[in-house]
Amino acid sequence: MAQTGKTTFQHGEIEQALLYIHDYWSRLERFRPHDEGTLVGLPRPYIVPSAKRGEGFNFEEIYYWDSYFIAQAFVGTPKHHLVKDIADDLLYLMRRFEIIPNGGRSYLTSRSHPPFLTTLILQVFQQTQDREWLDEAMTTAKEEYRRVWMGSVQPNWRQVHQGLSRYYDANMIHDLAECESGWDMTSRFGHRCLNYIPADLNSLLYKYEIDFEHVALLNFDAEEAQAWHARAAARRKTMRAYLWDDRAGFFFDYDYTRGERGPVWSLAGFYPMWAGLASKQQAARMVANLGKFDLAGGLATTAAYPRSTSQMPEQWAYPNGWAPLQMIVVEGLERYGYHKEAKAIARKWLRTTLKTFQKYGEFYEKYNVVHPDQPAAEGLYPSQRGFGWTNAVFVRLCNLYLEPVEQPALAAASHPAELPRRKALRERLLTPNIFGRSS
Repeated sequence: MAQTGKTTFQHGEIEQALLYIHDYWSRLERFRPHDEGTLVGLPRPYIVPSAKRGEGFNFEEIYYWDSYFIAQAFVGTPKHHLVKDIADDLLYLMRRFEIIPNGGRSYLTSRSHPPFLTTLILQVFQQTQDREWLDEAMTTAKEEYRRVWMGSVQPNWRQVHQGLSRYYDANMIHDLAECESGWDMTSRFGHRCLNYIPADLNSLLYKYEIDFEHVALLNFDAEEAQAWHARAAARRKTMRAYLWDDRAGFFFDYDYTRGERGPVWSLAGFYPMWAGLASKQQAARMVANLGKFDLAGGLATTAAYPRSTSQMPEQWAYPNGWAPLQMIVVEGLERYGYHKEAKAIARKWLRTTLKTFQKYGEFYEKYNVVHPDQPAAEGLYPSQRGFGWTNAVFVRLCNLYLEPVEQPALAAASHPAELPRRKALRERLLTPNIFGRSS
């Protein structure tokens, strides 16, 4: 048994959890090549968020940002082909609907989800080195960037302030725009989501711009690369001007209709570190503020803040923690060299989710990180079991942060969870942008 602070793991308990996750993937994999009612047919297999059990949903459709985080379980493993399958399905949706819908249902095409497409494309390319596929995929991603995220008219009226974009829904309803953010529902926007320039969304669009720049350099197109470089630099400058609070030392969502930053401290503020747009000085100040989120069971989605009186329960808020946000923060910390802090957060989250697994025999979509022995605060629906992105982040963080004695001592080729060699995988996973630039 190894020890890091008070967080310790035994080989057997980790292996039991990984075996469960390995077996659970088969329950989540779908292949529906043809439309069936409202279900959109897709050309390749994909993974749904969870399998129906108890009060769980009967998922049959793909979801955009869920799929990105789920795919992280397979990056660099013998099942890496699933990463490409998922990317191909998302690209198909964009080509067919001129938007990657929130989910693979015809009635979900009025909005999208947080855009991770270029990062997923580059993860596929890193493995396949298929330049033809890369160019075709990036052409589609540029169309998503231009048509959806930089749109200034219906049905994609997202670019609204100084070149920065908001979350949106073609119905122009705040709560539906909040669904596009993935944080449905949250205290971040005060249920006025259409009025906010989000820190996470614009960081993701910055990531698109630097990814487009470097792919242009791969293609020896200096003129295009310079154009994307200029776009990224302009977004970085504008975000620092409007979203960065120098007194607080943190990035906040910006209410462009009132000309003021929102009051809620949220983990969305760490996306600028994940994307590499924060300066080193800004990153240091953000790390100094980690204590506002770092609680007994992991990182809270927001700092403690009075819950609104809205009828919409705010599950994307204190006291809940969510797996994808733990991963975003951990990768952002690693990008700026804060390995000790990243490791401590990762291992704390692993312990929280592992203890729940040991008690109930499954993982959940969200956790109470203030009181890890208590259920998460509920949202619009019962807490889902399973759960795709929780499982995937668990696998990823195990690969990155467990000591050798804690790892299942089976060969990578034969282990049921197909864990690749730790050193090689670490080199890949700790590089959210394969071109690796921080501003």
